[in-house]
Amino acid sequence: MPRILFVKTSSLGDVVHNCPAVSDVARCVAGAVIDWLVEEPFAEIAALHASVRRVIPVAVRRWRGALWSPAVWGEMRALRRALRAERYDAVIDTQGLVKSALLCALAAGRKHGMDRASLREPLAAAVYDVRHAIARGQHAVERNRQLAAAALGYALPEGCDYGLRTNAERSADAAGGYVVLLTMSSRRDKLWPEDCWIELGRALAARGLRSLLPWGSEDERARCRRLAAAIPGAQVPGCMPLGELARMLRAARGVAGVDTGLSHLAVAAGAAVVGIYCATDPALTGLYGSARLRNLGAAGAPPAAPQVLAAFEELM
Repeated sequence: MPRILFVKTSSLGDVVHNCPAVSDVARCVAGAVIDWLVEEPFAEIAALHASVRRVIPVAVRRWRGALWSPAVWGEMRALRRALRAERYDAVIDTQGLVKSALLCALAAGRKHGMDRASLREPLAAAVYDVRHAIARGQHAVERNRQLAAAALGYALPEGCDYGLRTNAERSADAAGGYVVLLTMSSRRDKLWPEDCWIELGRALAARGLRSLLPWGSEDERARCRRLAAAIPGAQVPGCMPLGELARMLRAARGVAGVDTGLSHLAVAAGAAVVGIYCATDPALTGLYGSARLRNLGAAGAPPAAPQVLAAFEELM
């Protein structure tokens, strides 16, 4: 049984974008045993993939703030032991950064990554035993899939399967179901104006759809509460882990979200999703891999609320 280790540590959107490569390996490599090294906040997403045997959490983000702590050094030694406990037939670094390459170097096995010309951080290529040319200018999902196929020697299969197990069904309650509005982003220039969210939410409420506005920080919760106060029937749920949120997204009638990892998670969970782009280009990292999605807007050209509503109605 070939043993494969994927190194894709962060962020949420990048982790989601790695899922189809994992699905391809499970489909194309007979008897493959697949492990995944991932930052601890996103370990639950890797664990949701039906073909992942073992998730190995890493805490580089947290360790950076306490490098002189004995506890942190103990955790790093434990990680090294965990990575050396098994000999892998292939270690595939789809992250392609210096930090992920250094983690890749800790694992026992033949290491694969992109070549210097294919990487945003070319120094990472020095760590790999085998370097593969993967054309830039493609969507991140396809670059991950192509690297895994090149590393393991199979033809890239058709279709894009995220492989997540959410165990949730779409809502069909008496109130007509709910929609999820993903209004938050770590970058302010990615935010859609509040009056646009309110216009969209009110139009959805008029169609019998209740809006849920999840959040991840106190600032985001305050914004969601402000929006919910202006949208009839809208609710701001409590903070929830990613696995629970994935199930909520899957069960929704539809999802609208800005350029954030949660919007990509909604696609992977199987929801109908409208992506709202205000400051970035969806061509390279937009929502991808489903017939039930629409990307609207571009850098400096956000969509208007009626455009988003029309896309919602087309998908639902």
